[in-house]
This record gives sequence, structure tokens and C-alpha cells, in this order.
Amino acid sequence: MRLASSRATMRFYVTPLLLLLALLVSVAASVENDKPVQSRSVGLEEPKSSINSSMTERTIRNSTARRNLGFFSCATGNPIDDCWRCDPQWQRHRKRLANCGIGFGRNAVGGRDGRYYVVNDPGHDDPVNPRPGTLRHAVIQDRPLWIVFKRDMVITLKQELIMNSFKTIDARGVNVHIAYGACITIQYVTNVIIHGLHIHDCKPTGNAMVRSSPSHYGWRTMADGDGISIFGASHIWVDHNSLSNCADGLIDAIMGSTAITISNNYFTHHNEVMLLGHSDSYTRDKQMQVTIAYNHFGEGLIQRMPRCRHGYFHVVNNDYTHWEMYAIGGSADPTINSQGNRYLAPTNRFAKEVTHRVETSGRWRHWNWRSEGDLLLNGAFFVQSGAGAAASYARASSLGAKSSSMIGTITAGAGVLNCRSGRQC
Repeated sequence: MRLASSRATMRFYVTPLLLLLALLVSVAASVENDKPVQSRSVGLEEPKSSINSSMTERTIRNSTARRNLGFFSCATGNPIDDCWRCDPQWQRHRKRLANCGIGFGRNAVGGRDGRYYVVNDPGHDDPVNPRPGTLRHAVIQDRPLWIVFKRDMVITLKQELIMNSFKTIDARGVNVHIAYGACITIQYVTNVIIHGLHIHDCKPTGNAMVRSSPSHYGWRTMADGDGISIFGASHIWVDHNSLSNCADGLIDAIMGSTAITISNNYFTHHNEVMLLGHSDSYTRDKQMQVTIAYNHFGEGLIQRMPRCRHGYFHVVNNDYTHWEMYAIGGSADPTINSQGNRYLAPTNRFAKEVTHRVETSGRWRHWNWRSEGDLLLNGAFFVQSGAGAAASYARASSLGAKSSSMIGTITAGAGVLNCRSGRQC
């Protein structure tokens, strides 16, 4: 509500103003003071206060109210960033990020309801018996954890980092690279948030024993070398990471994975960027719902941004500044809802088409692919298809699209952010 400038009018707004102040006091009282403090040995910490289910629900409601009122809003138009980035005390309030999700993965809470775990050891990666204080030791635990890092570090993994459920990896405030070895696997688990990592130069690994929980380790066959592999998992949010130059995909989601949001990431220097759906014959991926929002697909990319099969995909408010073959592809009748994106075609006159169907015999004409409010530049064109069934696009719609004229502002912070304690991020 905007207050009138004249004194005569101002008195009519006293009661609403008091209500607003009361709401903000309630928000402050309901959110824990969650600044992590380094523990002496294993990097494990108690939260400042326990949160029962009723308080969690109240926190979510208050967070929604706060966003609607513009509290802590940077007015960028990016609802994730506007939710938390203007708070100079973001480091004390890290877990508020979990209430800022959008899209199909918006209910991913990660480790919000657990303790903090501070990673202080970037080396000594033992895939079977990980040391306390390492990232591998943190992600395999059975309980919810919000994982942060003591300092800048480069972590080179000998084997896949197999994550357990209810984990957040939060690298804000430091410079953390997962690189030059194996990378991240999210397999048959739920509620994972990955935020603020540099993920690059991931290599194929495998044919080795790897621990996936405190009570289990087993034989792993060869992994492809994806940056992030999502396999039979749900409620996953991948936000504000920078990914490049991996052996296979930068992010792949397959084998019945669903309820996924991939947002605010910066993708560069890679061939097959993102695969969503295991194979044309694997029909369990018909349940898949993925939101791809506010990402920047940048220099050195060739194709698959994403490449989709079977499911429902909302591609909304992304900036596509580079591709060599195509941007969005698919097979096996996926529903693709492209809204408010900016597509800048390459100079190659044979690569102006945004879309690519991996299919023969003309069946693709019945697939529901639409472009709505997209900005098509330098000769870019999007080949639409299908009858536009309302039910199909409803299942491929996860948030309201902003105008494509706002893309420069919305995606300006894509990738890893330069966050510093005591300052707006």
C-alpha cells in the first residue's frame, strides 16, 4: 500500500500501517536466527531453535505475505531473488531460501528443518568411509542437514557424490568448485536443494564401492560424468549454479524423476546441456514435470537446452544467447510450454530454428509445443505443433511468466552469486 503524502489523507492509513508493522514483527518472531557457527570436530551444529510443524507452516505463510508486500524486494522481477537477496543479514537467515522456491520443485525444503553442517575439509575424499568434515560425509547422513562451507575450496571427488534425502548444499559467501573428478548424483531420494556451486570438468567414474548412507555402501557401475544426475528423484531444486564442460550432460533428470525446478543457473561451454527423460521407451517419465526458469544459456553451448521426452516442461523467462545446433529438442511426445524467453539465434543461417524434433514419419505434428510471449531475435523461429490441449498445457504450467522485455534484468544474476556477509547478495 502506498501512503498518501498529505497529512489529511495519511490518518486514514494508520490502521493498515499498524497491521503491516504487526505482520512484520510476527515474521521476525517466527523465523529462527539461523547463523551457522563452526563446530569443533565434525562440522555439525544445532539450529538456534527447534521448529515444529505448525511453526514451519506459519513461517511459510509469513514468507508468502512478506513477498506480496514487497518486504526485502529488490524489484528485479525475479521472484526467487526478490525473496531473499536484499536482506543484508542473509548469512544469518540462510534457511529462508527454502521458502523462496518456484515452479514444480517449489516444495523442495532440502535441509531446512535440520542442523547446519560446516564442510571444512576439501580433500581426503574416501568414497566408502568418508571423513567427518567432508562434503561426502555431510550428504550421506540420514537426517536433514543444511550444508555450508568454512572457506573457498576446490573439491575433486574420486567417485559420485551420492546424496541422501533432505539436504541443502549452500555455497553462498564462499567460492566452491566441484571439479576435475566425479560430480553429484541424486538417486531415489527426495527434497534436495543445490545452490551456489561451480560444477565443471566432471569425469566418468565407477566400477567401485561408494557409500550412500551411514549404513550402506555398494558397487557402482560406470557413471557418465554428468554435472548433476537426477535419477528416480523428486522435489529437487537446482538454483544459482555455474555449470560447464562435463563429460556427458550438465544436468540430466531421468527414470521417473519429477517435481524439479532448475533456476538461475549459468550454462556455458558444453555440447549436450540437459537431458530430461531416460529413453523413448521408458514411459514412467510421462509423469515428469520440470520448470526451467531464469537461466542463462551462454557461450560455447551446442544443443539440448533441454532435450525432453514424454513429460511436461515449463521453459519460462530464460535467456538463450548461444546455441550452435538448436535450443530445445525432444522426442516421444513431450509437452513443451515456452513462455517469455529471449532466443538470440546464431549467425549460421542453418541453425536459426529454436526447436528440434528427434522423430520421423510426421507424428511430431501432434505434440503440444507452444511459444507464448517469446522474444525471437536475429532470425530465430520456434516451430509450434499440436492442438494446444488446455489440459496438457495446464500440466506444463508452473508459474506466471514475466514479459520477455524483462529478461535482461531477471537473468542478470544467473550463476554463482558474489555474496558477502553483512551486504545484500
